[in-house]
Amino acid sequence: MKIKVRVSHEEDTKYASLICQKIEEAAKNRGTGIAKKDPEYIKSKMIHGNAVIAFFDDKLAGFSYLEIFQNKEFVVNSGLIVFPEFRKQGLAKIIKIEIFKLSRKKFPNSKIFSITTSNPVIKINTELGFKPVSFSELPQSEKFWKGCQSCANFDILTRNQRKMCLCTGLLYNPNIKKNNRNNYLSTGDKIVLAYSGGLDTSYCLKYLILEKYEVHTVIINTGGFKKDELEKIEERAISIGSQSHKTIDSIEEYYQNCIKYLIFGNILKNKTYPLSVSSERIFQAIKIAQYATSIQAKAIAHGSTGAGNDQIRFDIAFQIICPEKITLSPIRDMKVSREEEIEYLKNKGISICWDQAKYSINKGIWGTSIGGKETLSSSHDFPEESYPTKLSRKKSENLELEFEKGELVGVNQEKGEAIKNIIKIEKIASKFAIGRGIHIGDTILGIKGRVAFEASAAIIIIKAHHLLEKHILTKWQLYWKEQLSNWYGMLLHEAQYLDPVMRDIEKFLKSTQKRLTGTVNIILYPYRFHLVGIKSKFDLMASSNINMAQYGEMNYAWSAEDVRGFTKILSNQMKMYHNLNKKEK
Repeated sequence: MKIKVRVSHEEDTKYASLICQKIEEAAKNRGTGIAKKDPEYIKSKMIHGNAVIAFFDDKLAGFSYLEIFQNKEFVVNSGLIVFPEFRKQGLAKIIKIEIFKLSRKKFPNSKIFSITTSNPVIKINTELGFKPVSFSELPQSEKFWKGCQSCANFDILTRNQRKMCLCTGLLYNPNIKKNNRNNYLSTGDKIVLAYSGGLDTSYCLKYLILEKYEVHTVIINTGGFKKDELEKIEERAISIGSQSHKTIDSIEEYYQNCIKYLIFGNILKNKTYPLSVSSERIFQAIKIAQYATSIQAKAIAHGSTGAGNDQIRFDIAFQIICPEKITLSPIRDMKVSREEEIEYLKNKGISICWDQAKYSINKGIWGTSIGGKETLSSSHDFPEESYPTKLSRKKSENLELEFEKGELVGVNQEKGEAIKNIIKIEKIASKFAIGRGIHIGDTILGIKGRVAFEASAAIIIIKAHHLLEKHILTKWQLYWKEQLSNWYGMLLHEAQYLDPVMRDIEKFLKSTQKRLTGTVNIILYPYRFHLVGIKSKFDLMASSNINMAQYGEMNYAWSAEDVRGFTKILSNQMKMYHNLNKKEK
């Protein structure tokens, strides 16, 4: 089951007539509602991005649009339809949330309203912050009320001089919301806490509970946890006092929406770091925001400090995905030190040996980052014992990677899914202590940051993929890929993943992978690896051997005269420049 709800565009206009037909059928079945919709009007909503459209397993499943009235004072969320065969799947709620978010994004200062006889729709709107209102608080625009004429109950509306009907009027007023209690927390309010089980998030959990909030913990697994580790984290959360704990698996989504493009782009931050942990955070934040919305939490909390990148990544994602929710970061907000956290928890009867851990370790499927006292300075090396994975194999070993359209489809002649292949390479290569390094880079906040990492699978895959590209892509494909890939990595690192330009770059990166099919042979040694070569039917070097030329050897496609003429023309502008220089002298 795959549900996709997105903002509409011009290509969706082909569905306009069908949507109007479904709206009319639904109104007839209910005996109420606006029955007639003009396909051309629906098309205009789609073209201008004022509608959302839903698909269920790639089949058209639902729709809704927005209209504006009284010089943008009001926005109406209207035309909600879920096709009968896709009902009772929670799709109506997803569509309502998306059209509400679109309305808030495009018209942040407008009042948003809805009129409906549907109890489920009333419930969804209420959860989003809508309040029941009299019709007198709705737009008085003749254009709006004219739209009700096709409803079977229009006579009831007119008899009551538009003061009441069978529909309930619901209004979301952003100006009132800023000034009422929704802008701050009260005793018993529900909070979702992003919980990793470590010191920082455990401190936040206990602190928020003692502040008398209803705290629910959630952890997003993007590949960094084993089953027993996740179980221990849940046990710890419940033992500290969490009302509930949820583990959400997001490994596949993380691969499809991010890792895949990091491979396509051969992305290494500052030509060193494979964005192992920083690339995970946005997907964790998105899932946390969605979970907080699903359980109707009033606030989301995270354990970031005030000096790192993660606070920015979490805050930005929450502001975009669920702007109505309050974001809390107790450690950052109160400037609590690590020592103060440990002492606080000890005083509350929670004594875990956090003070014995010398290093902060964040592990994910794309690599592990390690922070410690050595990374706080510029001159100290990172000791061997600080790396989680130790050297255990010294005899060299061959490794063959198979790519198909840029994606890793096989390891050592065994086909498998990309995620399983990444894990397989990690198990093989980590024994050689391959993929270690220390990255120094610029944080989002403008300060320099230093971190150690180990990412054997990521480094090997990226380097192997890049070698294959050098054989298959043209010179200008390689050049522009490098430019855009650098931007993609930087924007991802700096919390800009949700900017639409990222989707544009992804389309470019994907288009360059159409011929990226072949195998790469590698030899693994302790602490290093050697790229032997590639085999591919799209190898431009191999094709030149057949009927054009061999580099530094014999050519079959041009003569000595051709080369002399080519170099003469190629040098024209340089000759003109240098001739002018001679005259100036």
